[in-house]
Amino acid sequence: MDPHSSAQDVHRCDLCETAIAQSYCDFCHVNLCKPCIGEHISDEYETHKIVRFQDRRSTLIYPKCMTHTTKNCEHQCKNCDNIFVCSSCIASEQHRGHIFVEVLEVYKTKKEVIENDTEKLHNLITPKYEEIAFDLEKQLANLEGGYEKLTTEISKQGEKWHREIDIVINKLKTKIGEIKEKHRAILQIHLEEIKQIQSHINETLLSMSEIKESREVTPTIEYSSKIREFSKSPSNIKVTLPTFIPNLIDHEQLERFFGQITPLYSATEESLSSIHQPNTSVKELLDEPELLAIIRTGHASLLNVTCLNEDKIWTSGLTKEIKCFNINGSLHQTNTTRSGNRPRGLAVDSDGNLIYTDDESNTVNLLKMGQTEELIRLQGWVPNKLCVTSTGDLLVTMHNDLKIPSKVVHYSGYTEKQTIQFDDEFKPLYSRNNDIKYITENRNHDICVADYGAGVVVVVNQDGKLRWRYTGQPSVTKNKAFRPYGITTDSQSRILTADSDNNCIHIVDKSGQFLRYIDNCDLESPFGLCVDNNDYLFVCECNKGNVKKIVYSK
Repeated sequence: MDPHSSAQDVHRCDLCETAIAQSYCDFCHVNLCKPCIGEHISDEYETHKIVRFQDRRSTLIYPKCMTHTTKNCEHQCKNCDNIFVCSSCIASEQHRGHIFVEVLEVYKTKKEVIENDTEKLHNLITPKYEEIAFDLEKQLANLEGGYEKLTTEISKQGEKWHREIDIVINKLKTKIGEIKEKHRAILQIHLEEIKQIQSHINETLLSMSEIKESREVTPTIEYSSKIREFSKSPSNIKVTLPTFIPNLIDHEQLERFFGQITPLYSATEESLSSIHQPNTSVKELLDEPELLAIIRTGHASLLNVTCLNEDKIWTSGLTKEIKCFNINGSLHQTNTTRSGNRPRGLAVDSDGNLIYTDDESNTVNLLKMGQTEELIRLQGWVPNKLCVTSTGDLLVTMHNDLKIPSKVVHYSGYTEKQTIQFDDEFKPLYSRNNDIKYITENRNHDICVADYGAGVVVVVNQDGKLRWRYTGQPSVTKNKAFRPYGITTDSQSRILTADSDNNCIHIVDKSGQFLRYIDNCDLESPFGLCVDNNDYLFVCECNKGNVKKIVYSK
């Protein structure tokens, strides 16, 4: 039997290829039998390392020195970017006073790292990739079935609509039939009346003809003319056909009523990159939020605050004045609205210009270099609060005096881009009144509205689809109903909303889970809120006219 093709073969000598290997050259990495050892070490190479076969690959192979070619480099010079050096290099003038480390120690340390990495790859990372690959294969396998189900559901909805349309059509046809019969009856009755008169005229003509031919005196003398009776213009009734007035087909509304397909959403789990790696960007909530400063604005009723930058804030109340303060509380500048009305909402655009809403003139205005420019004028709607999105667009809450449900309108370049008003079941997202509705955009592009009238925070995604509602957190110390006023969000996508009646701030995460209150800074009637780029919170105290600067995370 050929030993090289035998399944039961043991390791053979690499020189003679037949004898069993008892030794190994740890320098040349070849198997050797005892007779072949002499032949192997007789070549021109000076360095061979013969060990027992079971001890193979135990000898380190050091790099050769580039300067002293006959010597191995068993050290690294830390002063020279960890280059390999031999004993002669260490003693040379070039490396005098340098720090050296043994290659063996570095080698052992790296081996431990490799061992560790191998274990992590085998036990942590590889299974995760296998799990993800399995899940993706499963998703791909279910793809056709899933989309076929979607198509079937749409077809079923279409069949329902066709049935309902057929019912409507049949009702209209039945109604037309009933109207036709009424129409026929009216004409028939009138026709019979006319024919009766015609018959009477014919009888009169016959009688008159007989009198004309008769020579009798009495019938002629007793003749009474009926011309006056018959000369009355006969009434001719005109019954007009009913008409069908088709409603114009609003394709957009039709699609909304028929149903909607949620947009394709790809959620990436970033668990692989975070294995055993701390997230240094996370800011944890402090056990005790701390009051850093109090800015006295002089507003009798302070309603709005927005951050211009880390150093300045804009504020407004019930008057036409809009005041800018630095963080030390000094008044930096004062502007007034063009109309002389109070600004309903404040925001700062990406260029640092102030934008405000005017609910008397139904406008959104830009204040730049002391000059006011009208950006948007609404018809039939009243602007309330607003915010600037991460892309520089505008979100404006607005209501209608006709008690139509309030809505959020998304403006891009001051052109209406999107209206958010109803959920998937065509139910109003927001209350039907002109109560305050502060708005903010979260870091994950969710749109968050504090609806005071409904006592709820409503959060939709950027496509306007309802994500969740927050109606407050039960508490024995917060005994008044939750009625949110101001709302803002921080770098961790946490949402903060002012609970003025309970003198506190609610903090919830991006999924709507309550995290904690801020209720230890002697807050009184908190109203408008904003958070700067450093996650410092600015809170309007409505009745006192103060802005409080608070740190609540680190």
